[in-house]
Amino acid sequence: MAKRKTGVAPLEDDVPVVDWKKLNEKDRRTVSALRELAVDVADAATEKKDPVIRIPSRSLSNVMFNEKAQILEMGDKATSRTLFNLSQAKSFLQTMLVAEGVNRLIAQGKTLSIRGMYYQSKHTIKGIQEETFNSQDESDPIIEDLEVVLESLREELHLYAERKGEMVGNIVLTDRGDRIDCSRMGSGGYGIPSIVEPEVIELDPQKCKADYVLHVEKGTVWQRFNEDKFWKKHNCILTHGGGQPPRGVRRLLYRLNKELGLPIYCLLDNDPWGYYIYSVIKQGSINLAFESKRMAVPDAKFIGLRSKDFEECKLSPSVRIALNDNDRKRARQIAEYPWFVNKKKWQKEIALMLKNGFKLEVESLISKGISYVTEVYAPQRIAARDWLD
Repeated sequence: MAKRKTGVAPLEDDVPVVDWKKLNEKDRRTVSALRELAVDVADAATEKKDPVIRIPSRSLSNVMFNEKAQILEMGDKATSRTLFNLSQAKSFLQTMLVAEGVNRLIAQGKTLSIRGMYYQSKHTIKGIQEETFNSQDESDPIIEDLEVVLESLREELHLYAERKGEMVGNIVLTDRGDRIDCSRMGSGGYGIPSIVEPEVIELDPQKCKADYVLHVEKGTVWQRFNEDKFWKKHNCILTHGGGQPPRGVRRLLYRLNKELGLPIYCLLDNDPWGYYIYSVIKQGSINLAFESKRMAVPDAKFIGLRSKDFEECKLSPSVRIALNDNDRKRARQIAEYPWFVNKKKWQKEIALMLKNGFKLEVESLISKGISYVTEVYAPQRIAARDWLD
């Protein structure tokens, strides 16, 4: 996309006028990028050329591991989406529709769910009875394409996904002007929003007394830690992401680590999927490699569950879950990740799981006692610095 200075003249029809003076710095950058996109398309049409949008590739082949920064980064490969190519014309239109929708949101100072953006952009094209979007499965990838084109997070486009994840602990934050004391959230905890950017969630080092963050995989395990007041006894912050953590949770973990200097410890299942979740938190994901620098936490530690725990914790054979072919395949793939391949401890960990022939969920520790994980396992692992890195 050509770089040029763009003005802020109002768009046509019913599109709201963007008041530049009321925009924050991130919104100004996003609007400028949107205008550049629109001007490029308009210039091509004026010159009777085929309008084109270049979209950086989000495939594995265009992702590389930065050894120095210890994060995933996107390469420079890109694909072209053109209007006059019959196989690409619809996706070209969809991209421009979503871009217009984002511009509208910023102009109005509002946010919208990605489901809402699907409905806002969906309509029947006059004269041909063709739908702009047939399902949300079409609109979600277009939003991701627009993210990389504009070099902006989805949250900076004023779009959010369904909230998933909670937090409790010794920290006070400000959420859209409201003071939130996360040590007084009862049994439910503070629901981590999808959008946790500084303009929404303010973090003040002076209002955080915690020593570290313990991130657990599931809400059920988080509930046990919360009920046992683990965060109070061990002066920490406790989070979960409902399995694969959504972007809001990952972005908040990043901010807690980078802005407040809190170590991040991860308590996840002893299976290939638990390993993958840790990988995403630590190095970033392939789909969001272009934003790893604002989401990945290279210092995050994996405290368990570990393949050695079946014997060390003297667990009952009944808690073992046999590995299936898909588990084995996934484990071998993870072992070959560039960020794991040269780490002897991780290679030993994965090899032992494959040798064991079974996987373990964090909940398996309940067989040792309802609060074994909160009173013995986690405290001992953290105190002994017994983790994988």
